[in-house]
Amino acid sequence: MKQSIGLLSVSLLFSATLSFSQAKDPIVESIIKEATQNSQLKKLAHELTDGIGPRLVGTPQMKQAHDWAVAKYQSWGISAKNEKWGEWRGWERGASHIDMVYPRVKSLEGMQLAWSPSTNGKSITAETIILGNASDSIAFQNWLPAVKGKFVMISMNQPTGRPDYNWQEFATKESFEKMKVERTAETTSWRSRITKTGLTSKNLALALEKAGAAGIVASNWSAGFGVNKIFSANTTKIPTIDLSLEDYGLLYRLTESGINPKISVRADSKELGMVPTFNTIAEIRGTEKPEEYVMLSAHFDSWDGGTGATDNATGTITMLEAMRIVKKVYPNPKRTILVGHWGSEEQGLNGSRAFVEDHKDIVSNIQALFNQDNGTGRVVSLSGQGFLNAYDYLGRWLNPVPAEIKSQIETSFPGSPGGGGSDYASFVAAGVPAFSLSSLGWSYGNYTWHTNRDTYDKIVFDDVQSNAILTAILVYMASEDPAKTSRERSILPVSSKTGRPTEWPAQRSPTRKGGVD
Repeated sequence: MKQSIGLLSVSLLFSATLSFSQAKDPIVESIIKEATQNSQLKKLAHELTDGIGPRLVGTPQMKQAHDWAVAKYQSWGISAKNEKWGEWRGWERGASHIDMVYPRVKSLEGMQLAWSPSTNGKSITAETIILGNASDSIAFQNWLPAVKGKFVMISMNQPTGRPDYNWQEFATKESFEKMKVERTAETTSWRSRITKTGLTSKNLALALEKAGAAGIVASNWSAGFGVNKIFSANTTKIPTIDLSLEDYGLLYRLTESGINPKISVRADSKELGMVPTFNTIAEIRGTEKPEEYVMLSAHFDSWDGGTGATDNATGTITMLEAMRIVKKVYPNPKRTILVGHWGSEEQGLNGSRAFVEDHKDIVSNIQALFNQDNGTGRVVSLSGQGFLNAYDYLGRWLNPVPAEIKSQIETSFPGSPGGGGSDYASFVAAGVPAFSLSSLGWSYGNYTWHTNRDTYDKIVFDDVQSNAILTAILVYMASEDPAKTSRERSILPVSSKTGRPTEWPAQRSPTRKGGVD
C-alpha cells in the first residue's frame, strides 16, 4: 500500500504527558482497559492462521474462515452473516513432494502454485530444461519441441541469494556495485529472453504445456533469505511448481552445465467446480441514527504460500477485536457500526466492489470507513484521501487517542484518492470518506507480502493491539459525532503525465465469476 501525498502534510506530534491512564473520556478509558487487559488477539490469530490456514478464494478454507467469523461474532452477541456476491473456480491444495533424483537424491524446498493441475496421485519424473534463448518468436516455435517430456525452468537464475542489506553490511563498496551491475545485466537478458518468445506469461505456460512439457518450474524470489512469492499457475493440465532460490539455482546450474538432472514431482490438488464466494458482514445496530454507518474493513482472503498472517489476518483480527471491544464497552452506538471482511481482494478488490455495487443505500450513508491491510505494524500514516474537510473530522476523532499511539501517525491532508491497493479504494471511488490505516513496514514487502513465510510467528502483537485500540476509538468518535461527514472533494493536482487535472478514481464492477477464461 502506497502512502498518498496531499497538499499539506502534518505530523501529529502531541504532548507525551497524555498517557493511557490519563484519557478523560470513560468510553476511551474502557476501550484501552479492555484491549490491554483482556486481549483476544493471539487467540484469534492462532485460530485463523494455524487452525484454518490460508484463505485462497474458492477453497474450502475460505468458506471455513467465513463461518468461523460469523460464529465468533455471534458468541460476542453481534449479528453477523455471510453474504454471497459471486462464484469462483473451486480448488483445494494437497501435498507437494519435490525431489531431485539425479545426479543425487535431494528433497527440494518448494510447492505447487495456486490452482495448479494435479498429478493425480502419481509422481512425475523427468529431466529439466532451461527455457530456450531463441532469437525471435519464430525461432522459439522451432525450439518448442525440445520441451516434450521435460520440466521447463522459466525463471532467471539469481546471481546471489543474499538480500541487498546483507551485501551492504559486509561487502566492499566495489564488490556490492559489481554484483548489482551483473544482476541488472542478467535481469535484462532474461527479460529479453521472455520477450523474444512473443508470448505473455500465461500464453507461454500454455505453449509449453501444448508442446508436451511434463511441468513448469519457477522461482519467484522475494529478495530476502528463504522467501518466495507464491501466486497462481497458468497451466491447465501440467503442474506448475515454485522452488526456493537455493534449490532452483542448484537445478539451473546442473542443467546449464549439461548434467541433465532429473526431478520427481507429486502435486496433489482437487478441482471443486464453481463455488460461491462471500463477504462476512457484522453489525451493531445504531440507536439514534441507525441508517447512518461507521464501517470497519479488512480483506479476509489471502494467497496460500503461507497462512496469510500479515496479509491480512492482522487486519482481520484488528477489526474483530475492535468490534468485540466496542460491543462490550459501547453497546448502544448512535450510528450503526458495520464491519466488512471481504473476499477476493487479492484478485482485484472483488468482494468490496461487490458490496459497493449491491448496497447503494448503505454506501450513500457511510459516515467513515477504516481499512487496515498492509502488515502487522502499528499505524503510522493516515491520508485524507482527497476529501477536502477530512482534516477537520479526523483531527477531532484522533484527539482522544493516547499519545503513545497518536504521536507516531503522520497525516496527509487532503491527500489524494487511492485508486487501488486495498478495499478502502472501492469506497473512495464511490465518494465515501474511506481511510487506510497504513502500517509500519516490518519488512512486509520482501518477507511476508504474498510469500511462503507469511505465518503466525511474524505477527507483532503489541503493534496489532495498538491498532485495535486506535480503530475502536475512531469508530466510537465517528459514531458519536453530531455532524455528518462532508464528502466534498479537493481539487486534484495536474498530472505530470497528461498535463490535465487528475481525475477521481472511477467506480469499477467486481469479477463475479472468477478463475475461468
